[in-house]
Amino acid sequence: MSDLETGGGIGKLEQKTNNQFFNFSKPYLDFIGKGKIFSLVYIVMAVINLILPFVILYMVIDSGLFEFGAKYVFAFIFSWLVIVFACWIGFQIWWHRRTKVTIISSSEFVATPIFSEILQTFGEWLGTFIGIVGAGVGLIANIALGGSASYLFSAIGMNFMSMGAVIIVIGPIIGFFIIIIFRYIAEQLKILAALANNTKEIAANIKSK
Repeated sequence: MSDLETGGGIGKLEQKTNNQFFNFSKPYLDFIGKGKIFSLVYIVMAVINLILPFVILYMVIDSGLFEFGAKYVFAFIFSWLVIVFACWIGFQIWWHRRTKVTIISSSEFVATPIFSEILQTFGEWLGTFIGIVGAGVGLIANIALGGSASYLFSAIGMNFMSMGAVIIVIGPIIGFFIIIIFRYIAEQLKILAALANNTKEIAANIKSK
């Protein structure tokens, strides 16, 4: 083998090594550049919804609510089942909405439309959660505990729902308006992103002519 061939082989090896050294982070850069990293938000929120009921269970046990008597125990058990149901719905909302990230990532402007989707999904989740928990837990707590229902809401970390029997009606109404408000804000952001994308396409078409 000649020195020239040997030198050429070494040069190619060095070039390949340099490319690997400077480009090993390229998959990560492509990942965040396409906006796919935002899908992690959906996955994290979905997992949080699965964990949340057990966090609430720990909080209630730690609060000593079970020492107040049997009616508090039964009220919490049924309320906890309502919370589990609300969190399961929340998990499904986040898990199914994550597929939209792949569609949006094909556009020129990525962050704004994806953020608007996250904002809309957050509003849907929060409004649904407050609606279900407010009506369900509010009904159970007020039937089982009466005027002491606030102790249950305090134990599960939802003092803002300590409104008495009115939370049974107000909870779903508040949840509905949360969904509407967040959806409205998200749509305004989508309009801005759509205008930016359309403007770029129009400018490219004019330039090509």
